[in-house]
Amino acid sequence: MTALLRNITSNAFVEQTDSLQRPSSTLELEEADSLENLIKFVHIWFLSEIEANGGTRGRPKGSKNRASRSVVMEDDGYSESQNQSDQYGSGFSAHPSDADVASNSVKRRGRPRKRVAENGEEFDVESLVNSFLTSFRLKEFDESRRSNGDRDVTETILLVFDLIRRRLTQLEEAKDMAPGLSRRPDLKAGTLLMTKGVRTNTIKRIGHVPGVEVGDIFFFRMELCIVGLHSPSMPPWISMLVIHGGYDDDGDDGDVLIYSGQGGVQRKDGQMFDQKLERGNLALEKSLHRANDVRVIRGLKDVAGSNGKIYVYDGLYKIQESWVEKNKSGCNVFKYKLVRVPGQPEAFLLWKSIQQWKDGTAARTGIILPDLTSGAESLPVALVNDVDGEKGPAYFTYTPSLKYTKPFSASKPTSGCHCMGGCQPGDTHCPCNQKNDGLLAYSSLGVLLTNKSLIHECGQTCACPPNCRNRMSQAGVKVRLEVFKTKNKGWGLRSWDPIRSGGFICEYAGDVIQAFNAVDIVNGNDDNYIFDATRYYEPLEAVRDDSSGYGKAPFPLL
Repeated sequence: MTALLRNITSNAFVEQTDSLQRPSSTLELEEADSLENLIKFVHIWFLSEIEANGGTRGRPKGSKNRASRSVVMEDDGYSESQNQSDQYGSGFSAHPSDADVASNSVKRRGRPRKRVAENGEEFDVESLVNSFLTSFRLKEFDESRRSNGDRDVTETILLVFDLIRRRLTQLEEAKDMAPGLSRRPDLKAGTLLMTKGVRTNTIKRIGHVPGVEVGDIFFFRMELCIVGLHSPSMPPWISMLVIHGGYDDDGDDGDVLIYSGQGGVQRKDGQMFDQKLERGNLALEKSLHRANDVRVIRGLKDVAGSNGKIYVYDGLYKIQESWVEKNKSGCNVFKYKLVRVPGQPEAFLLWKSIQQWKDGTAARTGIILPDLTSGAESLPVALVNDVDGEKGPAYFTYTPSLKYTKPFSASKPTSGCHCMGGCQPGDTHCPCNQKNDGLLAYSSLGVLLTNKSLIHECGQTCACPPNCRNRMSQAGVKVRLEVFKTKNKGWGLRSWDPIRSGGFICEYAGDVIQAFNAVDIVNGNDDNYIFDATRYYEPLEAVRDDSSGYGKAPFPLL
């Protein structure tokens, strides 16, 4: 459970080393009868938002010029290098070359070419993808799983997507040093999977999508497509909507939302017109009379500090009524009232509550201590019990670091780096990068980009600053956490923030015990246990030829 909402892409772990309008394609694009059209749909969806952001390039070749409203649209969670707090940058931009997207991801057929770097080195994308597909037994992805997924299939596809995306991010960031260029590894990873037929829920359907649960979190629009949650619409009605916020919508209390129609804005000069009952607006009207369920996906601001968005599946809604009203410019605008189908788990409403807790505009129910760390961490860790009257875990004292009960001999320090501005991706002269196979282990958002069992971070002998990207595990807690009481399993830890797959959470700190008698420590209390840090699982490379039929952890647990 992350952010009290599920994030099915979050295989997060801790290591001590470490629009102009709502995309018109949502409602208006022609039905995709082929894989190529589906990929075009995905890229046009992205490019429509580039134009909304004031992108300087024209619309992609072959797309239609669509009228839309003047709304500022933020990019999605791809922007791991868009972090405003990232002083060093990674050379990515939210605005890719339209030509790159159209030609590289849609028009090219056959085997993906090798990526060539400025220094002449290259890496084989095809081999990279095939290795992951083999590891997770997706090489032979049968038609039944492609048509109708389940939870296991959905989680596996999203995991493989993220592994490929992170690896492409790391490799391309190291090889392409020109600032301001976009590489969009999320689009490339998704396109590679779709061209190999690795996607699920390809059958268009009304209602819930198998394997996707209400409250699931996605960090990339491409993830919505490869699991079948978002696809070209089903004329003549609407099966899903992506609600980004920032529109001239009101009345959104979590269960009821007012959705403004499409059209009415001339793209080039911004001139306003009356909206017409056509295309998306007509489809919404037909869905109102048909009374079919509509999947609603919320596009929300990423709390990680980037300029991007994340997506929360908010469940099923029904269009209850529609009307026409005048906007501020005096033009007619279609309005649609959507009501959430009762009996579903909380999703967006819970998200809003969490934001209110963090902003201090609402009190968290059952709060005992607003910060049990007493200021030891940069972010507070709340202590919460809304189950019974217990005031906290027994014999518990918070510590932000490891405590050694016995003295030990420290190893001889090795020579550190001299990166005064922080370690940079692609810097082959950095000794810390050299210890990590010449690659920087983390993205600018702190996401782990490597699957190595050991990560070398900068240490005391390094000249880089404390906010160096290669000191990720040394800066304390990265997300808002709470220690909470469960009904029958003692005390647990969960996050108020969504956690990215590979994102550093916190250090597993406490007393370091070299030799112990478990009976003496537990003392018969079922709520206590010993965490054995000596456990080790085979790394991903060693799992590929496993034939036991059981999946294994893609990363070692340290």
